[in-house]
Amino acid sequence: MKANETHKFKDEELKVEVARLRKSHYELRTQAVTEKLENPKQLGDIRRDIARLLTEQRARQLREASK
Repeated sequence: MKANETHKFKDEELKVEVARLRKSHYELRTQAVTEKLENPKQLGDIRRDIARLLTEQRARQLREASK
């Protein structure tokens, strides 16, 4: 996911997507402990996607507060 893609999400969609990615990250972490991951890079990718979405959420909060 690119940063410009996060701008297209609505507020509620951001929350849903963060929750989905967090669940997916948890599942990958448990899979990494119990068995071999096919692509270990997925863990970092999901972490970065979560960070991008949270950054977008925070930017929107700050924009609203400054109005």
